[in-house]
Amino acid sequence: MSTVLTSRDGPVLTVTLNRPESLNALDAKTLYALADAWHEAADPEIRAVVVTGSGRGFCAGADLRAPRDRSRPGSSGLRHTYHPHVLAMAELEKPVIAAVNGAAAGAGLSLAAAADLRIASEEAKFVPAFTAVGLVPDAGGAYFLPRLLGYARAYEWLATGRRLTAAEALAWGLVSEVVPAGELLPRATRLAHQLAATPGRAVGLTKRLLDYGLNHGLAELLDEEARLQALAVAAPGRLQARAEVVGRLSATKEDR
Repeated sequence: MSTVLTSRDGPVLTVTLNRPESLNALDAKTLYALADAWHEAADPEIRAVVVTGSGRGFCAGADLRAPRDRSRPGSSGLRHTYHPHVLAMAELEKPVIAAVNGAAAGAGLSLAAAADLRIASEEAKFVPAFTAVGLVPDAGGAYFLPRLLGYARAYEWLATGRRLTAAEALAWGLVSEVVPAGELLPRATRLAHQLAATPGRAVGLTKRLLDYGLNHGLAELLDEEARLQALAVAAPGRLQARAEVVGRLSATKEDR
């Protein structure tokens, strides 16, 4: 049985962590399979990605029961396990939507935070389990969570490790929507198709521009904005989309 499943629905790729018996905890086999999924997601025909988990969990983080790879201690282990996945998600020029169906803990929480958008089931729980086992946040959690929540809230949450419900995650802005469990994947898929249908490269380039703006000053951002806008203007389908918008505006004026 594959520990990561992928399925295509036109331009949308759904990636499902598939170790339900362990709440989709990350072991070596799963990480290798997940790398293949990001490679598939890079296909230009794919324009949006949904990431979710099978069974009751989204991802419980590291599989603490799996045999430890003692050949890669400390920082070396992280560089070969989690870091490539976080970077692969960030480098995709397309939206990644986390459909958080259950517990997202530890590195699983960081994986959800690394997505561009998060939709949660009413049954979802968010648990920064790092300090409970004497560790600092990994898999990019310390990068994404302060940007999503602000420094003080992110630090308090990561340091105490308390469990956050789906409703609290919505109130904090960690997720954009909370839906009943049976509606989670259909809702995430509809949103993915909506984003995938956006003409040209606008959605992907917007992702790139916002990330750039978080790490650079205004003058540098404006330079990058001009560069990426030139790419957006030249993208296939952009002129047709503009003509359609102009046509609708003209029709509206005539109706008046």
